[in-house]
Parts: sequence; structure tokens; C-alpha cells
Amino acid sequence: MRASLRRVAPALVALTAAAVALAGCGSSGSTGSSAGASASAGTGSFPVTVKGSGGSVTVDARPSHIVSLSPTTTEMLYSIGAGSQVKAVDDQSNHPAKAPRTKLSGFKPNVEAIAGYDPDLVVLSYSSGDVVKSLQKLKIPVYVAAAATTIDDSYREITDLGTLTGHTDGAASTVRKMKAGIAKAEQGLPKPGTKLSYYYELDPQLHTATSKTFVGSLLAPLGLTNIADKADKGNTGYPQLSKEYLIEADPDLVFLADTKCCAASAATVGKRPGWNTLTAVKDKHVYGLDDDIASRWGPRVVQLVQAAANAVQAVPAK
Repeated sequence: MRASLRRVAPALVALTAAAVALAGCGSSGSTGSSAGASASAGTGSFPVTVKGSGGSVTVDARPSHIVSLSPTTTEMLYSIGAGSQVKAVDDQSNHPAKAPRTKLSGFKPNVEAIAGYDPDLVVLSYSSGDVVKSLQKLKIPVYVAAAATTIDDSYREITDLGTLTGHTDGAASTVRKMKAGIAKAEQGLPKPGTKLSYYYELDPQLHTATSKTFVGSLLAPLGLTNIADKADKGNTGYPQLSKEYLIEADPDLVFLADTKCCAASAATVGKRPGWNTLTAVKDKHVYGLDDDIASRWGPRVVQLVQAAANAVQAVPAK
């Protein structure tokens, strides 16, 4: 929701304003997102119609030349078993490694370049300008999977993609695995007398995400209080904190979603002025996250929830 620092905060703020599909900078973890990625006969009948964020889309026959312009939708497609139908993905789609990565941009989609792959279905998360209308004029079905604000949005998009690609069973399986994984992560968490507080870092400039964002909605069930909520005066969901505010809030936990883009770590943040006074730093409760997983809303969010749950379990009950 990153190959460089300049993409981090603007892209994440745009999750709400423009439904930008966030991209990460090279993940290699093996997870449920590649489960079912092998060729599959698929299930479902055609034609089918679903309603995405960009409106209704109809596919007359099982697509065989899919272009995915979002790292998240690429992971979703491979997870449900539609990987063999994907012929091109955008330049930020780095998972799974076998995905046919190209120079196509999901941030600035080029209609002519996309059409050059002769797609019978285009999937994207950010529709700038008249991209969708232009592709539709070329008789190319387009499904817009906007950035999720809740986990139910993710489930819906995965289900829609299953319908559009002929992998309804694969989509249902992916959703079941995600629900089971999240439930397992949430199960058995300690119940401290007071909720643990946390700071979720998006970049070293202290941009963060509040509870009303997708990430915030995933962490709230873990019994956590987000210190950024009271600082979001602009109601964007992605405020920039001051050093003074952060130190005063003194979070119990710190999650770093900028380990790849910005080389953030427990060691580096501990050297920042004033950070040595933070409870999370002193008690060694600073946790690095995978930027890619932290910025996407596909099947691998289970790993994000599990990482946060593990962090909560590591804090002694107060």
C-alpha cells in the first residue's frame, strides 16, 4: 500500500483517495498466495458478470490471456489457480516469482501497451484517466479491484476473480484458508489488563496508518490501540506524526513496514533521537515487517496478522 522511499507515503495516502494499488520491492516468502498456482481446469460457466469497483464487467468465455496490473491481484489470480491464464503482469508484481513480469505500469496504465498483449481480461486496482473506458471501447473486459478497506473487500475481490476466470472453487478455497489463518492467529491471544498500544511505520518520516485503514482493521481484533488515531486531524487515515507526538504516546509495540524500501530495523530506529526512551525500544518490541505483504490486501495478509499476533504474545501481561 515499494522500490523507493518516494513511493511509500504518497501511495499509502492514495489508498483512500485514489485506490492506488501498492507495490513492494521484492518479496520471496512462500505462502498461501501461491497455493493452487498450478494449471487448473477451473470451474464455472460462462458468460458471467460481476460488479467491480469500476462497474460491471462481463466475460463471455473463460479468459486465456489475462493482464494483471496490480501486485495484489496478481497474487490473488495465482492463489485461486488462474496463473496459467495470466500472460502479463505489471512491473511491481513480484510474487509469485513465476508471474510474467513486464514493463507495464499499474500506476500509469498505457492502453496501447496493454492492448498489445491481446488480453481477454484486464485486472487493475487503480484506474487513472479514461483507461477503463478506453479498454472497453476495444472490447476488452476490465475488472477494477480497488484497494481494500476491510478484509471482506479482499474476500469479495478474490471471489469475483474466481467467477471471472472460471476458478470459483479455487477462490472459495483461498478465502477459506485466509479466514482459517486469521482465526488461528487471533486465537489464544493474551488478554492484558489494558490494551497494548502500537505505532505502525510506513516511512522514516513517521507517516503511519490509523485504525480505519485496511491494516488498522486487521490489527484491531488483536486487542491493540493505534496511537495514530488521535493524530489524524485531516481524517485521511494516513497522518504524519511528529517525533514529539510519538515519544509522548510511547507505544508498547512498533511495527516497521519500511524494512525494504528504507532499511528500517530495530537497530536503526533505536538510534533515532529520542527513540531510546520509547517503551517498545527499551523492551525490544520493535518488529520489522515485509513491505510487500504490508502494502497489499491479498492472501498473504494472513502472514501480517500472524506476525502482529506473535508480537502481542511476546509482551508480558501487565
